[in-house]
Amino acid sequence: MSHAQTEVQNPYRWVIVAAGGLLGCVAIGAMFSLPVFLLPISRDTGWSVTGVSSAMTIGFVALALASMVWGTLSDRIGPRRVVLGGSVLLAVALALASRATTVIEFQLVFGLAVGAATAAIFAPMMACVTGWFETHRSLAVSLVSAGMGMAPMTMSPFAAWLVTIYDWRTSLLLIAAVAAVLMIPVSLLVRRPPALEGNGGGPLSGEPQDAMSMGQALRSPQFVILLLTNFFCCATHSGPIFHTVSYAITCGIPMIAAVSIYSVEGLAGMGGRVAFGLLGDRLGAKRTLVGGLLLQAFAVLAYVFVSQLGGFYAVAALTGFVYAGVMPLYAVLARENFPLRMMGTVIGGTAMAGSLGMAIGPLVGGLIYDTLDSYRWLYIGAWGIGIGAFLIATTFRPFPTQEAVPVAAPPLRPV
Repeated sequence: MSHAQTEVQNPYRWVIVAAGGLLGCVAIGAMFSLPVFLLPISRDTGWSVTGVSSAMTIGFVALALASMVWGTLSDRIGPRRVVLGGSVLLAVALALASRATTVIEFQLVFGLAVGAATAAIFAPMMACVTGWFETHRSLAVSLVSAGMGMAPMTMSPFAAWLVTIYDWRTSLLLIAAVAAVLMIPVSLLVRRPPALEGNGGGPLSGEPQDAMSMGQALRSPQFVILLLTNFFCCATHSGPIFHTVSYAITCGIPMIAAVSIYSVEGLAGMGGRVAFGLLGDRLGAKRTLVGGLLLQAFAVLAYVFVSQLGGFYAVAALTGFVYAGVMPLYAVLARENFPLRMMGTVIGGTAMAGSLGMAIGPLVGGLIYDTLDSYRWLYIGAWGIGIGAFLIATTFRPFPTQEAVPVAAPPLRPV
């Protein structure tokens, strides 16, 4: 029985999808609780908005640097141990961050430790899921990403509710407890893709570029273009994601209502992930990605023209639908062009580039606001970066399809 046939008959692949979605939701949600806590922390401690925002920037840098490390480690020892270690580290880091007494201590603990822990979830789980699916791969990866996209609908309102009852320190400590209770048991459900069990990391017959070495993969134009595209894509939406709650508050919208904008963006993002996953299976991952990147650029620009709650809802819905929809497609393109045995490393590399792009928005947005007392130029700059991501993506060329060498027909015998 072929691997594809075995994979279709194995229902456990959907357990992997569910586990990846839940782990990603809690991890991403915990990290992105910082935008909700941004102003409460600044007001309580006297730390500047730029100083607190820098913790997120450091977090994305740590996420970037750790992504390829965790991804490569998951290729060697399997994803279960990696995501379990990341879950424990995340809970501990959040608890320690809640006790920080200086802005530098907060930046280092929340930034370095939380960022590194989150990296242990994303790349290993994305790589794991791509290996469990031969059919409907775009949809499966998008469903895992949709679980991660539930963070603004679940963890962010939870964080906002906590901070209206407790101080930010107690709220962050409670989020650490939730992360431990949910993530550690679910990590134990994660398994290697069946094709890699007992294979020892060697080449698999019929894989894309199965004879390619790791060095060849990392030096290939396809890998470099994926990195650059993901970097500029994430740099486009990182500032709007992180600062939109604060932007809405500066427009006179109350805290709970402002956080609900974030939730609308997350809800639209769930639909976008599923829709773009279906489009990726039907039209191809590259074509869907290129169109989505162009639309994303103009979606973030639209924030310049809104100031009322209804306008924020409309723009957040469009932005969330598009940026969330394009993100899973990088993993699909990686799986279509590189061998399964190095998926953790390749997807970890693209995640590294995306995280570096995400690191730009929080810091630059804080500097823009502290300098100009306005967020307008944040969104205009994001539009320009988004156009750059679109142009880079158009240059991606998949590897030539490997074809089997035809077997010569036997000579005809004389009658």
